[in-house]
Amino acid sequence: MRSAGNKLTIASILAGIFTVILITAAGTKNDSYSKIGQTGTNQNTFSKDLPTKTNEAFKPGELLSYRLHYGALEAAHATLEVKPDLEKIGARDCYHIVGLGISKGSFDWVYKVRDKYETYIDKNALVPWIFNRNCSEGGYEIHQNYIFNHFTNKVDVGGGQTFPFADGTQDMISAFYSARNMDFTNAKEGDIYSLNCFIDKENWPLKIKFVGREVIKSDVGKIRCLKFRPIVQKGRVFKKEEDLTIWISDDKNHIPIRGQAKILIGSIKLDLTGFKNLANDIAKVD
Repeated sequence: MRSAGNKLTIASILAGIFTVILITAAGTKNDSYSKIGQTGTNQNTFSKDLPTKTNEAFKPGELLSYRLHYGALEAAHATLEVKPDLEKIGARDCYHIVGLGISKGSFDWVYKVRDKYETYIDKNALVPWIFNRNCSEGGYEIHQNYIFNHFTNKVDVGGGQTFPFADGTQDMISAFYSARNMDFTNAKEGDIYSLNCFIDKENWPLKIKFVGREVIKSDVGKIRCLKFRPIVQKGRVFKKEEDLTIWISDDKNHIPIRGQAKILIGSIKLDLTGFKNLANDIAKVD
């Protein structure tokens, strides 16, 4: 069995900001919609209520664009988009979020990436109902369709398999959007924030350490940022436990501005290149 540190190689390196960035490929709605309706997303079916969480960090129509470098080589472009219209999953209104990206140039010849990740996040509870993952990376393919039921705290991964999970558990993409709504106003150096995630048929606690504040010069200007280091497993991909650093905007959007990682076979850098339809003003420095 792969360890959590190993399985999160792509997710953590390319978006240690709680998402995955090397992503593209077509995807369509499937029978998940009817299936999840049958398993009971109608809130009246269950006595359990889902806690309401306020979302001030993002809104429908938001689009984030990124460029990824492997060493000196520009390796990929990627986007994360909150679709303009809400979707109905059972009786619940949901944000439909899609991450798309593709390897570029000479890197595409060496290690072709064609991936897509998408999630349907409950508008009021900010938890996922459906997670789809379709990846093709260097000849390796993975296809996942997870159906979350937050009334019964079980996830259907297909093939007759279900797994239990804790309240508030996120998928690989929804974790990013949930984390953006964390309150970092009084964050002190060394503070650790955590989220429960379900990834590759396992429950996995994602932890990030706050390490300070910094102004980053980026393609979109100078941005005041909060600096974090996700806690990762050393030895398999990373030389040290904290070789992954993330800078997010120090405003209510909390969007990733830069991600940087030292790995056993080089370094990776992720930079924001553009944005549209943010929910709040970005923390630009004149």
